[in-house]
Amino acid sequence: MRVVILGSGRGSNAEAILVAQQAGRLGRAQVVQIFSDQPGAGILNLGPRFGVPAAFLDAAPFKTKLDGEGEQRYVAAIEACAPDLIVLAGFMRVLKPPFLGRFAGRVINLHPSLLPSFPGLDGIGQAFRRGVKITGCTVHHVTPEVDGGPIIDQAAVRIEPTDTLETLAAKVHAAEHALLPAVIARLSEAAG
Repeated sequence: MRVVILGSGRGSNAEAILVAQQAGRLGRAQVVQIFSDQPGAGILNLGPRFGVPAAFLDAAPFKTKLDGEGEQRYVAAIEACAPDLIVLAGFMRVLKPPFLGRFAGRVINLHPSLLPSFPGLDGIGQAFRRGVKITGCTVHHVTPEVDGGPIIDQAAVRIEPTDTLETLAAKVHAAEHALLPAVIARLSEAAG
């Protein structure tokens, strides 16, 4: 299973995937490319560390969605990788129907809450401020509805009375780093 990772930030979830791959825990999946919409993103530094091509790919003209010329650039570059799975690991752009149609059923996302609760930005902060006792993370298929696609798997994280936003974020990130590679491994084995 050929995997392309898209990310916008420091790349901790992408790193968890690559560490799992290096340790033989990614099933039949193999990361073949990393793309970032931010030229200085930390995720791009993972490529040389793990022997995976990593490149900045301009998503302009829009700042929060992949549309127009930027969408066309992404579709062409990703199609050239012949991916079986596209993993959004902190990719901070909304994907539109033309992109999703081109890669139907092959795009998954990791979200830092137990969807359908707390979709959108700052899922951890939303859960913390709301005072829920259990939050976590979700891997789901991507559809045009933001964070609304079918859920593949989830991991729960208990919010203790002593937790701060920072300690909760650390716990959720640890759960993400375990869940996402495990889901990719299962999907790769199911695909045969």
